[in-house]
Amino acid sequence: MDNATLLSPPAPSFRELYTPKLITVLRAGYGLPQLRADVLAGLTVAIVALPLSMAIAIASGTTPERGLFTAIVGGFIISALGGSRFQIGGPAGAFIVLVAAIIERHGLEGFFVATFLAGLILVVIGLLRLGVYIKFIPQPVTIGFTAGIALIILSSQLHDLLGLTLTEKEPAAFWPKLRSLWAASGSANPFALFLSVATIAAILLLRRFRPRWPSMLIAIAAASMMAALLGLPVETIGTRFGGIPHALPLPSVPALSVERVTALLPDALSLALLGGIESLLSAVVADTMTGRRHRSNCELVAQGLANMASALFGGICVTGTIARTATNVRSGAVGPVSGILHSVFLLAFMLLAAPLASYIPLAALAGILVVVAWSMAERHEFWSTLWRSRGEALVLLATFLLTVFRDLTEGIVVGVTLGSFLFMYRMTQVVSVETGMANPIDDIADDVNRSRPNDNASDRETLVCRFTGPLFFGVATSIVTTLERIGGFPSTVILDLSRVPLADISAAASLKDFVDRARSHGAAVFVAGATTGVRQALQHEHLKLPEAAFVANVDDALTAAHALG
Repeated sequence: MDNATLLSPPAPSFRELYTPKLITVLRAGYGLPQLRADVLAGLTVAIVALPLSMAIAIASGTTPERGLFTAIVGGFIISALGGSRFQIGGPAGAFIVLVAAIIERHGLEGFFVATFLAGLILVVIGLLRLGVYIKFIPQPVTIGFTAGIALIILSSQLHDLLGLTLTEKEPAAFWPKLRSLWAASGSANPFALFLSVATIAAILLLRRFRPRWPSMLIAIAAASMMAALLGLPVETIGTRFGGIPHALPLPSVPALSVERVTALLPDALSLALLGGIESLLSAVVADTMTGRRHRSNCELVAQGLANMASALFGGICVTGTIARTATNVRSGAVGPVSGILHSVFLLAFMLLAAPLASYIPLAALAGILVVVAWSMAERHEFWSTLWRSRGEALVLLATFLLTVFRDLTEGIVVGVTLGSFLFMYRMTQVVSVETGMANPIDDIADDVNRSRPNDNASDRETLVCRFTGPLFFGVATSIVTTLERIGGFPSTVILDLSRVPLADISAAASLKDFVDRARSHGAAVFVAGATTGVRQALQHEHLKLPEAAFVANVDDALTAAHALG
């Protein structure tokens, strides 16, 4: 067997890749004890998701019930069809900026089309088994755009947090927004500010001293009772939106046309990219907490179907949510049934207790989102990345600043590009080329040495070029420069590639040029220790017999060189 052959497990079947975790859990013996645990976990998550879903929908520039539609419809599909045992789907804070921008440019109907298309894109990505590539996002990029989103969420809540009265529509861009809010600072409502601060304080104190209690729901309930009993002059869901409906709407297909699809496709791609990243990150968090393993492509297909369904029912973008998924795990969930029940409990709330939502102060919901933004900012990772490496700091700051001042998609694209260049630069630092002369008579077995006692030493000289590290286009020029320093050629040249894990066609072309030059000087060329992938790359550039002979290792090459005389 080829010494470089790698043993790999057989490719998983379609059924193994796309069987929902719900079916896996039910087949494993799901009984009453497991159902009891999932009921409690589902109820706990629903209590957390209730105020958060409405707050995210309002911050996204739409009405609170659309956040509930998203959590009910999208959350149900993600849990029923997804590839993670514990994933909880719903509206996420990471989408607020993007959703608000799309609604501002294309209206609510256009946004539904973009969401539907994003879902379709995620389904295609999952079916093409491309889920693994979405996870190739450098950590500084993830930290940078998450921190940028957190800052934008915080700025978007200042209006309700302070109870400001604006004379014109609040701008979406960061600096114009701050200027508009500053101009309206004289209209601040002290009662709204009091409720915001009280809500934030209540959540933080409950998390500190009663971490198992539903801090957000308790804070919202207390703020609503305080505002109603004291008759505080603050804006509520009822005064701004007229309350929320008592049932889900009937599904409605958004109007599609070639022109509309073409115009919305870039936004749909942005939603799909962000949704895929967020959902897979959430699934990885759940895997880390439980020791389980999710099916990424199955999860992406479920995320896509959930977004398509959410758009049909008038919801916003849905994705896996890290905080609610972690709450689900901590609450003792056994499998996806808890996520399904979380959606059922939210539906029951909307059917039975919708009128109570009218009393929720918007200042209290703003306080919730301030806590969410603070939690998602990853402050420790942000500062540690800044001080750890100048290259990673550049990637982080570029992503963060572009996300805040330009566009989320632009921040991610530029961040990933810079991160890729940084990675390639670092790879060039681990690639080395060593050249040296070897004498086959001195380096092969003694019996072979004795068989050629009278050979001329100059005829037996052999040049060995030892390569270490991945050979790719980023080091092709360096390879050429190093090899060009070699003056005259001996009778034999050995290219030792045993420490080369991969080679692309650019590096292979550079090696081919060197071999051609050596052959033009009459040298015999051996390629030692090349893995199957490296050999294929070289042969693609027509580097094969008679130009070069492939051998298992340097010793075999030296033996062959000795045999040539």
